[in-house]
Amino acid sequence: MNRIAMKAPAKVNYLLDVIRRRPDGYHDLRMIMQRVDLSDEITIELTGLNDLTVSCGSQGVPDGPGNIAWKAARAMLDLAGSGQGAVITIDKHIPVAAGLGGGSSDAATVLTGMNELLGLGLSRQRLMEIGVTLGADVPFFIFGETALAEGIGDRLIPMPSMPPAWIVLVNPGVHVSTAWVYRSLQLTNDKPLTKLPELFGTIDDVCAIFANDLESVTIPAFPVIDLIKKALLEHGAVASLMSGSGPTVFGVFRDETAAAQACRAVTEGTDWFAAAVRTL
Repeated sequence: MNRIAMKAPAKVNYLLDVIRRRPDGYHDLRMIMQRVDLSDEITIELTGLNDLTVSCGSQGVPDGPGNIAWKAARAMLDLAGSGQGAVITIDKHIPVAAGLGGGSSDAATVLTGMNELLGLGLSRQRLMEIGVTLGADVPFFIFGETALAEGIGDRLIPMPSMPPAWIVLVNPGVHVSTAWVYRSLQLTNDKPLTKLPELFGTIDDVCAIFANDLESVTIPAFPVIDLIKKALLEHGAVASLMSGSGPTVFGVFRDETAAAQACRAVTEGTDWFAAAVRTL
């Protein structure tokens, strides 16, 4: 086998607590991360040429060495040491720089796919170790489960089974710099950590833990984020929250019909990206 087609799913953050700023400039985090079925589609084909091509054709996403998926593939080819090359095509469906982890998911998917194609037999843990050198969210997508993520997001613990849900994603298309958000965050030493239940029996149990410290920076600068949160709640969401550093907002719904109706209503008359998706 020298060709494989895979899906790279997006994620939302049910919880994002920023604990402290680290000496290395990163932040210690405490997050609950949930994959959803909005996915990029990735095709990987090995070639006999010692060359690597990554093409995406999506605005804001570089082809070639500037793409995190290229870096992932290069790492695996170097490990294989066989002189092979690869042609990788990414069909983007996840909005870029949206707080949904699209680039990290692409990289994780390429690591997993190249591991299979090249017959390297690397364990999930080893792939996660490679992944964290590419980006803090990459290990989560290799982990492949709903997870409590700590450290910079690389220490992962599987979460208790959570009820499936329909989620509406809305992205207003404003540009939010993740680096700026973290630089601007005012940390306090007395912030209590969100208490997590031992069991998530209902969607209400899941929504009860919703929190994102980064909203304190992003919403004042981009009030449209708060407008979308309120609109989703007005159209039946059980809860609504910004994902990651934004600007995507998501609302949780109890069924597909309610999600689809809200998706249309909230974005009517706008050019915003929106999708009604399921949790994975």
